Amino acid sequence: MKESFLKYLRYEKRVSPNTLLAYQKDLQQFEDFVLQAYPEANIVHADYNIIRGWVIHLVGLKQQAASVNRKISCLRSFYKFLRIREAIQKDPMTRIRVLKLGKKLPVFAREKEMVTALDSKTFKPSFEGIRNQLIIELLYGTGIRLSELIQLKETQVNKKNCVIKVLGKRNKERVIPFPENIVSLIEQYLQARNQVVETLPHDLLFVTSKGTPCYPMMINRIVKEYLKDAAIDKKSPHVLRHTYATHLLDKGAEINAVKDLLGHSSLAATQVYTHNSLEKLKKVFDQAHPKA
Repeated sequence: MKESFLKYLRYEKRVSPNTLLAYQKDLQQFEDFVLQAYPEANIVHADYNIIRGWVIHLVGLKQQAASVNRKISCLRSFYKFLRIREAIQKDPMTRIRVLKLGKKLPVFAREKEMVTALDSKTFKPSFEGIRNQLIIELLYGTGIRLSELIQLKETQVNKKNCVIKVLGKRNKERVIPFPENIVSLIEQYLQARNQVVETLPHDLLFVTSKGTPCYPMMINRIVKEYLKDAAIDKKSPHVLRHTYATHLLDKGAEINAVKDLLGHSSLAATQVYTHNSLEKLKKVFDQAHPKA
């Protein structure tokens, strides 16, 4: 039933490859726990006590609450699938509750820090240097996810209208504008790429010097390398996404517009970025209002 569930997620729910891999790992971890702690049981017919025992086990390993909650969500989906397929009569997850999360604000770079980091950095006039600069500029200039950047096709880039068409989570398509100054950089990159790589077996925009698709670890290395001098606690593609959203809201962008640009399914996911903007508004109030 585990394999049937994973196929259901992939072909019917059409979850992202990363989500599918995470669910696969979570189910395997749970199965390993059940086999070790309850040899007479199996994951299909696991009851409330077994699942609760696993949650307690994870907490005992000092796993983060968000990570434990993701595993709980995985099991909730798994047993819901089993109920629909009539493989079980009763859902053991009904009494399982998620852990309380501490309020965690997104890490982002201040506007001056980001602009200084980009303007002061010297990118080599080589294929890799131009590509790396374009990667940084697009991550910060559009707020796209790492997975979306890697899967971005050349045909999805509209240089005339300065927009990219992105296929996000659950195959939701959205159009994101990018700064006009990136157009010349895209043209430089394509020219350099065509000189280094003669033919491509795919139409992906970003490639290695051998013509193979870029991969997550590589993009992470590029971001860390080119932002190493920036005053940011954490340097990753997702931090550039956080920075993009925060700077838009700081400049007065409507939260619903930012939600659409980020590809969030609910406004709640976008509201976390309003914290910094509210702090700035409070400072303005304290400085300007007679009663402050």
